[in-house]
Amino acid sequence: MLMPQNNRVNCTLYVMSLCLLITLSLTAKAATLKKKEKTSMLENEVGHVFMSEAGKSLAPSQRLHLVLLGVEDVQATRKFYEALGWQRSPSGHAGFEKFDLGGYALCLLPASDLAKDAGEVSDHRSSYKGVAFVYLTKTAEEVSLILQKAVEAGGTLVKPATRTPYGIAGYFKDPNGYLFEVDYEEVWVFDDEHRLVVDELNDRKY
Repeated sequence: MLMPQNNRVNCTLYVMSLCLLITLSLTAKAATLKKKEKTSMLENEVGHVFMSEAGKSLAPSQRLHLVLLGVEDVQATRKFYEALGWQRSPSGHAGFEKFDLGGYALCLLPASDLAKDAGEVSDHRSSYKGVAFVYLTKTAEEVSLILQKAVEAGGTLVKPATRTPYGIAGYFKDPNGYLFEVDYEEVWVFDDEHRLVVDELNDRKY
């Protein structure tokens, strides 16, 4: 039995409309997935806080990359270390001087800047000692995971993974109160064994 002409036309239009809707839906989903794939933690505004998913953490490699010394006068301190015979790194600057110690660096910065960044109070009543040890991660996502691992191990979270003007960073204290920063920045350069190449810097994208 043949279908009437009008019914065949209506059926054809219905199928075409359905195919169009499916195509539009798939295109929209693909665009959404593509947008998510492009999304970087560094695209968030400065101050945005990141937390690791429940039950997820990551142990850092057995390595440090920076030793931060909060000092009253960066340039006077720089001159002291140069008088010792040490050579400053060309990748430092007036407010953040660096000395290559062979795969990691001694860094000098204003004590007030270090205290502010870590959310610490720099006075005699605080356990803050004006020193911080820094572990540099390979990816932005590792920052919150390593901070979580430090808490699981018995450390204290001082500052969760947070978008900074330079990258993603957070702080924890070990059981003795010593301050550690976990930091990701695009500029850091590493060798094949994750040692810091102190005198080199990458270009920053974000």
